[in-house]
Amino acid sequence: MLRGLKWSPKHVSGASGETSSKAVVVMLEQPGFGRRLRQLRLQQGKTQAELTGPGMSAAYLSRLESGARFPTQRAVDYLAERLGIPVEIFAERTEDDLVDVVATLASRSDGERDAETRDLLVDALARATDVDPTTRWQALALLAQLHASRGEFPEECEVLDTLDVLSGELARPALQVYTRQRVARCARNRGDVELARRAVREALELGERHRVRVPAADLLRSRLLLVSAETELGNVAEATRIVLDILDALPAERGALTAEAYWTAATVSTRQGDSEEARRYLDKAIDALDSREDITLWMRLRLGAASLCLQSLPPRLERAQALLTAVEPVLDFAGPPRHRQEFLFLQAQLAFQSGDSDRAAAFVAEAEEGLQLLTYRDRIRFRTLQEMLAARAGDLHAVARLNELATEVQRTQMLELAAEVWRAAAECAVETLSPTA
Repeated sequence: MLRGLKWSPKHVSGASGETSSKAVVVMLEQPGFGRRLRQLRLQQGKTQAELTGPGMSAAYLSRLESGARFPTQRAVDYLAERLGIPVEIFAERTEDDLVDVVATLASRSDGERDAETRDLLVDALARATDVDPTTRWQALALLAQLHASRGEFPEECEVLDTLDVLSGELARPALQVYTRQRVARCARNRGDVELARRAVREALELGERHRVRVPAADLLRSRLLLVSAETELGNVAEATRIVLDILDALPAERGALTAEAYWTAATVSTRQGDSEEARRYLDKAIDALDSREDITLWMRLRLGAASLCLQSLPPRLERAQALLTAVEPVLDFAGPPRHRQEFLFLQAQLAFQSGDSDRAAAFVAEAEEGLQLLTYRDRIRFRTLQEMLAARAGDLHAVARLNELATEVQRTQMLELAAEVWRAAAECAVETLSPTA
């Protein structure tokens, strides 16, 4: 329900002194009017800019939506006309407000889920005092996704804690498995790999206990998360064993799950130093999914493949460039904002490994503006690249900073990542001491 929203029709006198039944003054209180206006605008997929015009500046509209200004009759009439709705709609008390918001946002693509839609959902959740628990669960799950797509990992984890409690209260195994998977993924993205492994093991235990009620695909995805966690912790042999079992159990040769499985296998092979096997798995992952099936995953696969190509020994620079070239045209209209930051970071790595430090530095400067969108692993690798560029430019303190960074990462028990930073520090030290450096 929209609170603080009041509809009070009032007749006003016309020029002849008679009361006009057509002239209606809408008495709308704030912040209820602003919330309703924003909800109606977003339901139609309109931006604030699309509602501006004579007498309605972007600044005034923004203040209306925030509740900082009270609407005039002229403003209400104008906005109703631009939205193509009766004026009375602004005053409706929508009992199913949270249901409407969830339905509206769930139908939007990742690229359309911005800070404004996140705030709309947060507001609707805060005001939903008497709502069906399943609807609240859906809203919280969607809010966690919105935080994740924006790289707001601490906020995502906070929402997931609430979602985890609610999943337990509902006693729905499928919801509990989903939530523990999300907790594991969020913990991994934040660099807490031990929590990630513990959460995914709990998801698997729940899934095995309630096998009839949990989809097989969810169980396979849980095992893929476990592979990721074991790999990050340096347990590559265990990760290899699990991922080979998963590949044997794949239900189909194509599709999102198959693509994710081969992508995970390629990551494990890369950590083992088996570049040829990693290449074969990457090719299978990319061939398993068409862009028309899932454009976001299609992009993730190519960005992930480009990253693995740059990590292989020797690096596969031409292949990485081809993958990034394929992704670039769709960055602006598909996928979450994090994909663009990953793309810029990968371009910086590619330029650096190609010997073009100036171009790499330019990409680093551009990517740094959205650094918070990257996962913990990528933020560490980003800082590593920054220090390697600094060392190449003659900064004598860069090696010391890399050693400090490697020590910091080692405390997280992400041994593979720590080893990568230690290697970078050693390479920079050799370059610094070389007479030709």
